[in-house]
Amino acid sequence: MRGAKGASVRRLGAKRRRNHAVDPGFVGGNQVELLRGGDQLFPRMHAAIARAHREIWLATYIFHHDETSLALADALLAADRRGVRVRLVVDGFGSGASIRTLQDRFAGSGVALAVFRPMDRWWRWFQPGQLRRLHQKLCVVDGEQAFVGGINIIDDRIDLHHGRTELPRLDFAVQLRGGLVELVAQSVRSIWSRAWLGRDFDDALLDYVPLRRRFGLWLTQLWRGPQRLDQPLARLRPVSAAFVLRDNLRRRRTIEHAYADAIRGARASVDLVCPYFYPGQRIRQALRKAAGRGVRVRLLLQGKLDYRLAGWAAEALYADLLGHGVEIYEYTPAFLHAKVAVVDGDWATVGSSNIDPLSLLVNLEANVVVEDAGFAARLAGEIETSIAAASRVGKHGGTGLRAMLHRAVVAWFAYVFLRVAGAAGRY
Repeated sequence: MRGAKGASVRRLGAKRRRNHAVDPGFVGGNQVELLRGGDQLFPRMHAAIARAHREIWLATYIFHHDETSLALADALLAADRRGVRVRLVVDGFGSGASIRTLQDRFAGSGVALAVFRPMDRWWRWFQPGQLRRLHQKLCVVDGEQAFVGGINIIDDRIDLHHGRTELPRLDFAVQLRGGLVELVAQSVRSIWSRAWLGRDFDDALLDYVPLRRRFGLWLTQLWRGPQRLDQPLARLRPVSAAFVLRDNLRRRRTIEHAYADAIRGARASVDLVCPYFYPGQRIRQALRKAAGRGVRVRLLLQGKLDYRLAGWAAEALYADLLGHGVEIYEYTPAFLHAKVAVVDGDWATVGSSNIDPLSLLVNLEANVVVEDAGFAARLAGEIETSIAAASRVGKHGGTGLRAMLHRAVVAWFAYVFLRVAGAAGRY
């Protein structure tokens, strides 16, 4: 089963390369563990930072100033006092309310805080490219382990627009060891450098990992042999995984293609979880065709809205997708922030990318794609539990002229936004 699926995805990948897209590339021998929410992620990050002895690189959209966030900031300061090189980059918009607090916290230390596209002056709103934000959530410690996902540095029970909540938002990340860590490190170093030096670098040069470097990574792993891993990560078997970026240059549509290729190759099931859902033609068509050939396609979207406009945009597609047999569920127990998917029980992704124009064509995003039945089963179990707590959307009332106008208005807004943001090509 897995071999046939892999062959199908490889054929799609070959077709995609002929169309000048960038193949994400899978690296074997990784240890990958799924982490749910900050309650699982932050203790792991604290443990890794406490053991760091060389360097820590961290990139995030939001680094808040709540108790949980400042505790992590203090952990970085403690590492700095031990002589560890600490490099942190935050987004100028997402972390705008916290930057002054962080600067004061790190003042006089060796922690190098960089701000990606700062918004500290009114005229910055009018600078080209200000809609393109750093939305990645990455952390690499000593080049040996990495954390990738959708979880910002903020308490899961705090929403920036709605205050404190009873239940934590639904979100995920992964902890990595193995060859993929170096690719994550390359990315976070590049982003920090761009922000620290205050100008846009050519990501194609900074992020590109030549084939000889990948071969060198493989030789290094072969020479070192099995490495001692921290528990419980050591209990996980090596898996094949890819680190998939969108960076506005060479990899503008890599994440979109990864999703579309997996959905096109689906034979049994597609489970997709996303808070901001307004896919382009490629993914919409793949979802409709998958459902049409008998694949069970389920979407878990926001039921408790943090931005009403985002929910309104997603609803514009309900009638069309439901009409093609796609099942839609709305998650209502808490805010939904997870960006994950499982296809056929052997392909899974966890990351920062939503399925909307902002993530797919504008923001800097990062996902991990895993080809492993064990990992996919763990994520599928989490999705199943979340769907059981969600409300299924029945026949949607948005039909006829009103529905057509709804879709047309949303499409027009998306078109204008992409033009203003400088995104090119069809969506």
